[in-house]
Amino acid sequence: MTRVSHAVASRRRKKRVLKLAKGQFGHRSKRYQQADRSVRKGQKYSYRDRKVKKREFRNLWVTRINAACREANMTYSRFISGLKKAKIDMNRQMLSELAVSSPAVFKSLIALAQKANGK
Repeated sequence: MTRVSHAVASRRRKKRVLKLAKGQFGHRSKRYQQADRSVRKGQKYSYRDRKVKKREFRNLWVTRINAACREANMTYSRFISGLKKAKIDMNRQMLSELAVSSPAVFKSLIALAQKANGK
């Protein structure tokens, strides 16, 4: 029986890994073993950070809303509570965008929330 080297498959696998490692520093982009290690770790980070990105953006939106509410002497939690009581259903991304781009509209939302809270 002849010896099979799997040359085509292994070459294809190595080329794929080295292509993914392109742009990395030093031997990570040139040598297969280091490149493979680096690519696997990078893929773990990218999988994890796709989840973290959502978390960080929500924190940013909440911080922006809170800052805009504090200017009108209201807390973030009271504002959200007032919006829920007034049956205004807006997500935090849109509220944050309103707070940054059109403060007048956001102030009207604050007024509605205060009214719903009974102040």
